[in-house]
Amino acid sequence: MTILLEVCVDSAQGLAAAIEGGADRIELCSALELGGLTPLPSLMRIAARARIRVYAMIRPHAGPFIFDRADEEAMLLDIDAVRAAGLAGVVIGANRPDGTLDMPLIHRLKTHASGLGSTLHRAFDLVPDADQALEQAVELGVERILTSGCAPKAADGTETLKRLSAKAAGRISIMPGSGIRPANVTAILQATGAREVHGSCSSPVQSADPRAVAFGFEAKSANRTDSAVVREMCRAIASMER
Repeated sequence: MTILLEVCVDSAQGLAAAIEGGADRIELCSALELGGLTPLPSLMRIAARARIRVYAMIRPHAGPFIFDRADEEAMLLDIDAVRAAGLAGVVIGANRPDGTLDMPLIHRLKTHASGLGSTLHRAFDLVPDADQALEQAVELGVERILTSGCAPKAADGTETLKRLSAKAAGRISIMPGSGIRPANVTAILQATGAREVHGSCSSPVQSADPRAVAFGFEAKSANRTDSAVVREMCRAIASMER
């Protein structure tokens, strides 16, 4: 079996770099420095030209994945924008204040996204009981769970990722993400048995305009999708498939 690489990007330049490097699928976002927010409709339309599948993050603001009625309205409209742009799917999720999955809200989002692919995002990593949340995700009918194994980084959650992959038993895909790089992707895949993996494949880039930094228009440095890192990740994954 092949192993699929999903790369998260938040710009047209990042999208091009991920495709150039050999990504199999794209998670399209804005503001990756905040964990990823809903991308602009213009970026969705650009991404729809890609030759690979693109899933758009549906998250209206930073902070906990706890959403009210106004947030829900925004997310439903964003799902409409994903469909109108012609993208392949959406990345959704929500928590209740106690950390459990907000099943009624996620179900409404999933129903509204009927006909589109769906990933449950890292709201999953905040749940108090990952095994229960796995069964809830299966009940929702999403294709996969993006998770670090309920740890800040996937490398620290490998035991949970392995257990979840075994319990999923082909009913849903467990996709490790967070802190996955060419240097550790092989070990994480071997430890967990996962068949798809998620990464930013980015490199730090220094600002070329000190005035923009001084005025607060740009950070002094930022991480940007790097086609060379995507290629390295693909080579590491390919070494496992031989």
